[in-house]
Amino acid sequence: MNVPHKTWEIVIPSEIATRELARDLAFAISPGDVVAIGGELGAGKTALARGIIRALAADENLEVPSPTFTLMQVYELPRFPVVHADLFRVNTLAELAELGWEEASAGAAVLVEWPERAGPLLQTERLEIHIELMPEAGPEYRRVQLTGIGTWSERLSRLRAERALLDASRYGTARREHIQGDASTRSYERLHFADGTAILMKAPASKDGPAIRQGRTYGEIAKLAQSIEPFVALSRGLRARGFSAPEIFAADLHNGLLLIEDLGTDGIVAGNPPEPIEERYAAAIDVLIALHTQELPPALPIAPRVEYQIPRYDLDTFLIEAELLIDWYLPYRKAGPVDATAREIFRALWREALLEPLSHSLTWVLRDYHSPNLLWLEEREGVQKIGLLDFQDALIGPAAYDVASLLMDARVTVSDDMEVRLLSRYAVGRLKTDPSFDPTRFAAQYVIMGAQRATKILGIFARLERRDSKPQYIRHIPRVWTYLMRTLEHPALSAIKGWYAANVPPPSERRVSPDEPELPFGSSSESQPVSPEEVAQLDRLANELAKDRSAETPAADPSTESGKTDSH
Repeated sequence: MNVPHKTWEIVIPSEIATRELARDLAFAISPGDVVAIGGELGAGKTALARGIIRALAADENLEVPSPTFTLMQVYELPRFPVVHADLFRVNTLAELAELGWEEASAGAAVLVEWPERAGPLLQTERLEIHIELMPEAGPEYRRVQLTGIGTWSERLSRLRAERALLDASRYGTARREHIQGDASTRSYERLHFADGTAILMKAPASKDGPAIRQGRTYGEIAKLAQSIEPFVALSRGLRARGFSAPEIFAADLHNGLLLIEDLGTDGIVAGNPPEPIEERYAAAIDVLIALHTQELPPALPIAPRVEYQIPRYDLDTFLIEAELLIDWYLPYRKAGPVDATAREIFRALWREALLEPLSHSLTWVLRDYHSPNLLWLEEREGVQKIGLLDFQDALIGPAAYDVASLLMDARVTVSDDMEVRLLSRYAVGRLKTDPSFDPTRFAAQYVIMGAQRATKILGIFARLERRDSKPQYIRHIPRVWTYLMRTLEHPALSAIKGWYAANVPPPSERRVSPDEPELPFGSSSESQPVSPEEVAQLDRLANELAKDRSAETPAADPSTESGKTDSH
């Protein structure tokens, strides 16, 4: 079998350059990786390994001795464990087994010097690094050949592209800091330099799964961004209309790399567990009012004479998202399989319910408009106080979708009262510029969008746990379930409510555990009162949203959110 190889050869002129290479490698390494470091005695193998370990530890003073005599050293680092091995004195595979090589390397990144001594125990897919002295050039010069084997072939190309982008900008010598990722395959780094920071966004082109319906993959039907171009187009489009999307400083579109403005870490929630800051949620509502009252184009420029056509949020997209409940949440809850007839009834019910939101009020739908993707920019004014992230999957669809995404926030609990106040704020804002805006009709669209989104998210969180080994999202399921049950009380969803009652079990526990914030958030603030002009609209919307709510399953008791965790 032909295993792909890719090679990159560089000359390192100094110890400082060795540390820079080590930092680059540290941001490319993941658990399960093997980095085989070869070269003659004194070539600098241990120095490179030491630099990688210190970069992963974010501690330039970490003691990292040579494992020449211990043979193997394990470091329990913040992101994942690292095994540093020196096999120079190992003569047989039995010796490696006695050292506990396989046990120590399970789930760890392995940096191994003298890797040829590991023989068949060295996995095929790996990064090989060979270091040679260059005495003719100077005592500190080294020639380093990096060879990516298997999946490392493509990863090495991306590593090289990252270095090229950084060097071509003013960030080549910046200190790189890993940022905790989200549920996606994207990754981020914060770059620190003399007079500020920037973000390196890494979003390689998606490798979608198999075709699942009519020759199309899930990502194609759900219209998920397959490259970084939609982010570029939407960022520029939002900024041109007065919103605080990140400025793009430099880009390598082919390799999915962007250097973008750092909007900071202050979010729209605070506390532990985090709770919504109503002033900031109100500002986020104002952003949607401003966006939804503009004439928005269906296409945006990416580059000269190159446009990105924003896809439509159509019935197929809504339905494939809703079916995640059947495909992932029901198996997670060990519910009986749904047969073809029940699935088709599910699709038919949703198809009928979705016709109303899809019939009018179409706009840009940012799609993940909720607390993890909204930042608070205190120094800015008006709608620019809200920093926008994660909008690359934006579509043209119902205005109610992003309102529901925000006010039925999957990561924090938005109270009924706050929800109605902010929904009223949205309605009043829309009426100021559009007297034909119908709050009652919008309320119905809002609950339909909220129910569809909650249905989708139940499936996504179950999928993250079952397929992607990310169980941390399971703790949010009771909250999402509460939102779902609330929306299903609306008369527009009565038939769907019956299907769910017959087929969908609730979460195993109703408690919502404390959340670890995905960003270090700011301090809380007091809720804002409803202004007199909002009262009439508030009454109308409250009546719509409260229909039959007395029959609703009670929301989770706040007393259970003070430190208990959901069972997984």
